[in-house]
Amino acid sequence: MSRIAATFARLGAQGRLGLIAYLTVGYPRLDATPALVEAAAESGADAIELGIPFSDPLADGRTIQAASQQALKGGVTVGRALEAASAARKKTEVPLLFMTYLNPILAFGLERFCRAATDAGVDGLIVPDLPPPESVDLRRAADASHIDLVFFVAPTSTETGIVAACRAATGFIYCIAVTGVTGARPELDPALLPLIETVRRHTNLPIVVGFGISRVEHLKALEGKADGVIVASALLDAIARAPEDPAGQVRRFLSDLRRPAAG
Repeated sequence: MSRIAATFARLGAQGRLGLIAYLTVGYPRLDATPALVEAAAESGADAIELGIPFSDPLADGRTIQAASQQALKGGVTVGRALEAASAARKKTEVPLLFMTYLNPILAFGLERFCRAATDAGVDGLIVPDLPPPESVDLRRAADASHIDLVFFVAPTSTETGIVAACRAATGFIYCIAVTGVTGARPELDPALLPLIETVRRHTNLPIVVGFGISRVEHLKALEGKADGVIVASALLDAIARAPEDPAGQVRRFLSDLRRPAAG
């Protein structure tokens, strides 16, 4: 059983909503990433999503774009992201996933990238601009390297699109909470819960909600509905408020987010 499957099996047995923390590799500094992963895992994150910065992040909002630009200016490459993941793996056993766009993977080489990700201790891969019908080659490379490949569904997805994502995915289904790009928001979209119900009809995989998740109230609203949530922009915003102490910010933010929701 993969780390991702084992984690969601444990969470399900405990009746607990999983919390996945998103960190941009190299933000606020490349050397900080492994320590931030460790801080997140020790502060309630059940898995970590590591964003490999890309110059044209179509699905990302202002916060993640700014973090990615800073990381790119700091010299982050796919190779350095792999090194950071390898260093992070030495500090925790929680699942690690890469989030990146298709072009960096193609430039690195599909098979080479998947093998290197496995060697670095990465368990899953999220590629926002890869639709399921075009994923055959990456799916083959990921399967060969025992890496889960996660796909998105959104409130705007057709039932045909949802079925395609459910058939192509392993690990979990990434359920987009809002229409649009990433970014912290005050309320959940009313179309989210019906979307989760639709996805449930087509898969036994865990359903994880992301985009706009930022508050304790969001987690409470999704308990018993989704299997996990991804917190991204709100966590990066917290780091940006005190970039001289990013690990402390990660610990405070995730501890505050997790404690009431688990209580």
